[in-house]
Amino acid sequence: MHFAPTAPSTVRLRRYALYSLLIMALLAIGTVAAHAQTAIPLPKMTFGLEQSNKPQDIAFSLQIMILMTVLALAPTILVMMTAFTRIVIVLGFVRQAIGAQQAPPNQVLVGLAMFLTMFVMAPTFKQVNDDALQPFLANRIKQDVAIERALAPLRTFMFHQTRQKDLALYVHLSKVDRPRRPADVPTHVLIPAFITSELKTAFTIGFIVYLPFLIIDMVISSTLMSMGMMMLPPTVISLPFKLILFVLVDGWHLLTRGLVTSFG
Repeated sequence: MHFAPTAPSTVRLRRYALYSLLIMALLAIGTVAAHAQTAIPLPKMTFGLEQSNKPQDIAFSLQIMILMTVLALAPTILVMMTAFTRIVIVLGFVRQAIGAQQAPPNQVLVGLAMFLTMFVMAPTFKQVNDDALQPFLANRIKQDVAIERALAPLRTFMFHQTRQKDLALYVHLSKVDRPRRPADVPTHVLIPAFITSELKTAFTIGFIVYLPFLIIDMVISSTLMSMGMMMLPPTVISLPFKLILFVLVDGWHLLTRGLVTSFG
């Protein structure tokens, strides 16, 4: 005869099975961890301060600190000393003029601005790599010489995009001697003059881009007012027309071509 186990015995069997599975899992994890510790050692990094009687060690430590500071500020330096400022501002004006709040999103605009910046700055970066970076990595020139050679192409690019009015303003504010040639202008004077000129140029291009879309908004708003539809927001009606206009004229092609050629 077959007798079914009672309810307490069934619960007890399930508990024993669960405890057995937990013990087996813990043993397996312990075995894998022990094997990993013996077979695959993990790297360890340590940082500390030690006493030194050599001035060279102190100078080397200071160079490392300065290098880490420069690397932390490198994105800002590259953004403000390249074509990125003008491009990203104009793209922001275009999105605002169309009236699409999140189309294209910020990630797309910043990514497009970065790649356009790389395209525009490619000759300058190539010159920096050939004249400064590669000789420095090959130990043919020293660090200070490499920095001077790297700044030369960037200064040339910034001089071509800086207005004389802005440059004269910062030369006057810095109270330095009046430079007779571009090489006499300090870099700390050239950079803010370049940024100011880039902002002026970007806002000028943004105003020109804004005009066609502003005209569409005015026409749509006047039409709705004449029809007595004052409760309907004009932006709801004008947005499709602005998108159609932008697509029909191949707006992205014209915009990117205008941005790239503006640095010529």
